[in-house]
Amino acid sequence: MFCYVYKRKQSSVVTGSSSGIGYQTAILLARNGFSTFATMCSIEKSKNITEIAKKEKLPLQVIQLDVNDDSIVKNAVDKIVEEGKRIDVLVNNAGFGVFGALEDLSIEEIKAQFETNFFGAIRVTQAVLPTMRNQNGGGTIVNISSVGGQVGVPILSAYNSTKFALEGLSESMSYELESFGIRVILIEPGFIKTNIMNSSVLAKKALYQNSPYYSLTQRIKSYFESMVDNPESSPPEAVAKIILEAINSEDPRLRFTVGNDASAIIQAKRKMSDLDFTNLIKQQLTSNS
Repeated sequence: MFCYVYKRKQSSVVTGSSSGIGYQTAILLARNGFSTFATMCSIEKSKNITEIAKKEKLPLQVIQLDVNDDSIVKNAVDKIVEEGKRIDVLVNNAGFGVFGALEDLSIEEIKAQFETNFFGAIRVTQAVLPTMRNQNGGGTIVNISSVGGQVGVPILSAYNSTKFALEGLSESMSYELESFGIRVILIEPGFIKTNIMNSSVLAKKALYQNSPYYSLTQRIKSYFESMVDNPESSPPEAVAKIILEAINSEDPRLRFTVGNDASAIIQAKRKMSDLDFTNLIKQQLTSNS
């Protein structure tokens, strides 16, 4: 357990806290003294985190929040501010993945992907910013991106696009909010042992064997499933630990990569030519699928 000493009680909000990275982050923050509001779309999924909070007497409260709904986001943030008075940390974690080649994806499926992964983060951030700006001490916004926010791969064009967009948004925000004492941090995990494959969906057209991309889609999906289940993949607790360390840094950098696989691939992209890097990705996807 990681324990830190704070000058005062801090408040945190974590979206997508019913499982995986959000779940572990909310628990770790609460264990380290943060008054934590663990938000999720469906309260029915709160049993595990509620039981742990009760057993350990953690300062953690579950709040229903659908990042896709303007009024629900506003009401949830208003309730959090009313109870906690402050929001020192926001972790934008809610998200999911859509598998499918661009031609197989409908505009509606792409919009749904952006609605949660990108506009959801914007929606919650905009609701939180007035409180962060006007409170003493500013705050920290942590956006959960992915190695897929810097490296595109086939069959994840919609997902990659949302993460690339989130990276650009976060860079711009970091400049806009600096004068208010608000730090912006990007977390870029690689393959993490979560149930993300269960929450991911296939584009409807990608389900049909007559799709020209059917074989490629099945191959890439199988590759991702094997990598998530790989013993060397990082657990979500590792991501939560990095998030906590980043929050507690006096002067954190913008990007934090999690996992040896993510670090290796991002370093390779920075050092190699576009042609060499593209060939490397092709080789990896072919040899591991």
